[in-house]
Amino acid sequence: MVARRDRDKTVLEPNWAEWRLQRYAAVPSGIANWLRDEGSLTRRVVQACGEGRFRVRLMHQAWGTPRYSESKVLRLRRGEATLIREVELLCDEHPWVFARTLIPATSLRGSARRLTQLGEKPLGAVLFSDSKVQRGITQIARLQPRHPLFATAAANLDEQPQTLWGRRTLFYMAGRPILVNEIFLPDIPQTDPA
Repeated sequence: MVARRDRDKTVLEPNWAEWRLQRYAAVPSGIANWLRDEGSLTRRVVQACGEGRFRVRLMHQAWGTPRYSESKVLRLRRGEATLIREVELLCDEHPWVFARTLIPATSLRGSARRLTQLGEKPLGAVLFSDSKVQRGITQIARLQPRHPLFATAAANLDEQPQTLWGRRTLFYMAGRPILVNEIFLPDIPQTDPA
């Protein structure tokens, strides 16, 4: 019965897995470059945007409930308070990336408290400028319209794509977890800008 209950909770979630476990052939090569990059996504998007105007648009930030698989990755107890921040990374007002960050209340201690005040500043600027931040696992997934994360990521798109690709990375700030989901939207360049 427990196995069935667990399976039911994950039906509407993508199949997140480490890169080596995904079917490489299914990942479009232009997106694969973005998925595999371990540097600052913000920095890379700014570079790819070139002369265009880059900005972060804050869509939503509030205390909420993580999705089942997010809770598992963060090792949260049921009902544990989590700050959820959703943004779009834009180039010339076109959304290229949708990002959903989950920060457990227990992770918002010390210098990490500043993460509650980011507004439209990029999270990557904080994470990649702090030498004490450690990168944990990264998983990738293909998102389809039946997945709630797909619906949220594609909400501001003029045309709904058939699939989206994304990754999620577990970071540790002062030893405490932060989960960052990054969903690559259709307008992101499919050639390697690096």
